[in-house]
Amino acid sequence: MRIVLDTDACQGHGRCYALSPDLFDTDDDGYAVLLVDGEVPAGAEDAARLAADNCPEFAITIED
Repeated sequence: MRIVLDTDACQGHGRCYALSPDLFDTDDDGYAVLLVDGEVPAGAEDAARLAADNCPEFAITIED
């Protein structure tokens, strides 16, 4: 499974890193950054889906 973050669509709501802090962090301006290279680590699949499902800007997508 891969996770993709569209940084242009991110508005900095913070839901992704609040819900999935092992996968996301914020930059100095409060926008999301991925902590992984795109490959979701084993056991973090539910956290990746949770972040994608809760992004109000649909900036996070999951590729199976």
